[in-house]
Amino acid sequence: MEYRIPHYFEQFRCVAAECEDTCCAGWAIMIDDASLERYEKLEGAFGERLRNSIDWKEGSFCQYNKRCAFLNEQNLCDLHLEAGEDMLCDTCKNYPRHMEEFEGLREGSLSLSCIEAAKIILGCKEPVEFLKMEDDIEDEEYEEFDYLLFTKLMDAREKMLQMMQRRDVDIMVRIGMVLRLAEQMQKAVDDNQMFMIDDALEAFGKMDELIDFQQESEQNAIGENEYCSHMRKIFRTLYKLEVLKADWPELVKHAEVVLYAEGQRAYEDKRQRFHKSIGLKSSNYDIWACWMEQLVVYFIFTYFCGAVYDEEILAKIQTAILATILITELSIAKWSEDGEDLSFEGFVDIAHRVSRELEHSDVNLLRVEKICRQMAQLQPKELQRVLYYPQK
Repeated sequence: MEYRIPHYFEQFRCVAAECEDTCCAGWAIMIDDASLERYEKLEGAFGERLRNSIDWKEGSFCQYNKRCAFLNEQNLCDLHLEAGEDMLCDTCKNYPRHMEEFEGLREGSLSLSCIEAAKIILGCKEPVEFLKMEDDIEDEEYEEFDYLLFTKLMDAREKMLQMMQRRDVDIMVRIGMVLRLAEQMQKAVDDNQMFMIDDALEAFGKMDELIDFQQESEQNAIGENEYCSHMRKIFRTLYKLEVLKADWPELVKHAEVVLYAEGQRAYEDKRQRFHKSIGLKSSNYDIWACWMEQLVVYFIFTYFCGAVYDEEILAKIQTAILATILITELSIAKWSEDGEDLSFEGFVDIAHRVSRELEHSDVNLLRVEKICRQMAQLQPKELQRVLYYPQK
């Protein structure tokens, strides 16, 4: 079996009770079948408590006030304390380590939804390297696994990651180029013309294509009024998510008021000041661009090749870009609220909150991909215009 992980994968260490946002609250913790079998057989008073604390129909731990039944007042796990680490279910043992499975390949990543993992992911200043390793475990065969498509996806992802890490190119151009490639690949798959993917990969990232893209973007520039309207509609996709943490709707509502309630001119002024202060037009451009790079690289590495199972190539990249846009908008709101200042810790908190709501609900992931397919403002042509909107 082959494995692939980002170079920072082994850096994670759980801080347990010191965690700012415990993973044992706010969402259902699913239990694997092997652990359920062990829990059913555990003897004694603690075994009785354990069985009474499981929703056997759902296969998850019960929650009280949105907290796992075993999360004590010190934010420590009673199951770990009483029965030992070996008694933890796979979810609790592995999180925030995430694994995507393909035929002959397992890919591990850290989850942005964990605030300590988010600090590692977004705090990485160098381009991410992806390490390969193998073991003697026999490869599992998958029925109807489209290995040809998977090969094309892997080749495309490598190109996308290389483009995202080209720091001599403007960060928004890099993102736009990745979106363009995804659009070309989706068309090739939809038309059953896989050879077109090879042509797209051959041209991708060359200087001529970069120049053409920039010229096209400048010719199709979006105006201030249209940009503000687009952004508000895009921002409101946050209301369409299944709520996992109770304070999420209020957080989103408050940020929308901060950003848009005073009208288009006030929003535009706020956005411009933000980018001149710490963003795309600031002396801190390299820092901000690195945060954006690491976000998109994270989403591409984690989810893009999953299109082998559903052929939703374009939607995977649209989702990555949508998440990045939403994190940026929430960052502008926080910057405005905090006296026009945004710390690394503040940005990490926003990113992990968006990830927590989006990535830990299959309902939300599917819902967002559907929104990306249907929403006019998220179609490639319009999304390119949003990405390349000038920061004056």
